[in-house]
Amino acid sequence: MPSFFFAFLAVAACSLGARDQLLVARLSGAGRSGALLLAVGLPVAAVSAGFMAWAGDTVAAMLPDAAKTMLVAIALLLAAFELAWPNRERAPREPTRSLAALAIVLLARQLGDASRFLVFAFAAATGAPLFAGIGGAAGGGAALVFAVVMGSELVEKWPLRTIRLVLAAVVGIAAMVIGLSARGLV
Repeated sequence: MPSFFFAFLAVAACSLGARDQLLVARLSGAGRSGALLLAVGLPVAAVSAGFMAWAGDTVAAMLPDAAKTMLVAIALLLAAFELAWPNRERAPREPTRSLAALAIVLLARQLGDASRFLVFAFAAATGAPLFAGIGGAAGGGAALVFAVVMGSELVEKWPLRTIRLVLAAVVGIAAMVIGLSARGLV
């Protein structure tokens, strides 16, 4: 059960300013229906979190304990790198208003973002992929609901870059501590 809560909190926090959240916020601010955005975004968040939880558990099952710990450290390091990466996307021009295209774009953005790397890490570390996946899906869904509610105000008024850099530092430090402990140095 701790993997559910940790995954929920980590995904909700690390989704602030993520590419998928910003896309939904911009579309919501441009007048798109929040209900339609969530009807597409919430299942996509569940699929991406479920896939990463399954992947984390599958890869971890093939490794001995020390390598499993190093796998978690590498996943956290990738998450920290993605959090620190600058997001220079512009507001989308949406001529088609296609919900299927939105689902594909959201899924592609979520599968490589920091939050889903954290779901991978929690599933690998705890051996409870179901709870990590459900927590990640709930956290990702909460982030999308927040994006719909805030709309363009999220993009324009929040210090998202600063928040993501602080989160990158925290996740990076956790990755280093876990990695050093896997090597027996801490």
